[in-house]
Order: sequence, then C-alpha cells, then structure tokens
Amino acid sequence: MAIFIELFLMGVGLSMDAFAVSICKGLGMRKVNKKQALVIGLFFGGFQALMPFVGWLLGSQFEKYITSIDIGGKMIVESVKPDKEDDEVKEIDAPLDLKEMFVLAVATSIDALAVGITFAFLDYPIVEAITVIGITTFVISIGGVYVGNFFGNKYEKKAEFVGGFIVVLLGVRILLTHLGIL
Repeated sequence: MAIFIELFLMGVGLSMDAFAVSICKGLGMRKVNKKQALVIGLFFGGFQALMPFVGWLLGSQFEKYITSIDIGGKMIVESVKPDKEDDEVKEIDAPLDLKEMFVLAVATSIDALAVGITFAFLDYPIVEAITVIGITTFVISIGGVYVGNFFGNKYEKKAEFVGGFIVVLLGVRILLTHLGIL
C-alpha cells in the first residue's frame, strides 16, 4: 500500500504540467467537449505512462554506464492568439490539433523520462508505476479541462491571460531546469 501512495503522489507531481496545459485547453472551449477532454486526458496520461517506461528501458540497458543524466525540455505554446474581435464567438466543437497535442504531451512528460531511469536504478515495479502515473495524469488532465472551461467562461479575458501566463512560466521553468539554474 505504501508503494501505491508513493506512486500516486509521484503521479500527481508529474501531472501538474499536464494539468496546467489542460486548463489552457479548457479556457478555449465555450462548452466542454467530452470527447476532446477524453482525447486530452489520453494524450497526457498516455505520455506520462510511456515516458517512465522508456526511461526505465534506457536505465535498464545502460545502468552500468549512466552516472548522471541531464534531461531538459523546452515547451513552446502559443499563449495568446492574435487579436480577435470581441464579438467573435468561440467554436464549440473546434477540432483538436493532434500535432499540437503530441508536442504538448511530450513536453509535459520529459521529466517522467528521467523518473523512469530512476525507477530502473531503484528496481521499482515498472508496470504498477506507469499504470498509476498514467491513470492519475489522465484523470487530472480531464479535470483541468473542466476547471479551465469554468474559469474561461466566467472570466474569459482574465482567464485567457492567466492561462497564457501559466504556460509561459512552465516553459521558463523547463528552460531554467535544463540550464541547471533550478
């Protein structure tokens, strides 16, 4: 039970980037599209599960040779669209850009790759780890879409600004971590 709690807390920590981006996705929806929320959850949850597994495979293969690893990432997301008319109504069922979702999912799960390498060194049960992390991120990401949608509809302009600001902060954090400043 203790390992489940540890993995769950790790899953929550790893999913915070995905949660923030999910909020931003929800901000752009006039009404929550459940299918799109599910796809967002699957992308983020899937990559949060895949990356530790890839890291675990790498760590298992090169465990003898790896002494320190510096894995960083850069996330670039358009936080504010070009000026649009205030009267313009958001498209309710605007399709998700799957290429953008792929980039966002990879960018928000880079740290999970490093965690997977650590799992190999610590001999963690990888199937349980990726299952708990993936499901946790899936649920939290869907929740993020709903949170973003609620605030986006209630405080549209302010919420759009805050969402863009969060995404920029995430990108700065990732960059500073990669550069060794954080």
